Amino acid sequence: MSYYDPKDLARFGEIGKFRGELAEKFFEYYNAVTGADGALTKREKALIALAVAHSEKCPYCIDAYTTACLEAGANPEEMTEAVHVAATMKAGITLVHGVQMHNALEKLGAM
Repeated sequence: MSYYDPKDLARFGEIGKFRGELAEKFFEYYNAVTGADGALTKREKALIALAVAHSEKCPYCIDAYTTACLEAGANPEEMTEAVHVAATMKAGITLVHGVQMHNALEKLGAM
């Protein structure tokens, strides 16, 4: 058994159970950003969301945006490449922080 139950994705609307007005604001914003083509197409937005879902490790979002990508016309190769873009970003972000280690080493006279 997993902590994440795929059925819970259908319960996302319950985020407003105790502060409905805040949930309404979130959903209004979410729909404005993702709901239609703008400077980015819905397909491009779905691919970005799928990549972020993987980077942030959200199984609910991975399920939702795998479907959204297919519905928006993305194919598995594009979806996989988007995930690889997220992976390389995560790796680069980790590696560039090595400069901070270099700075600390220099201050400690170890470099």
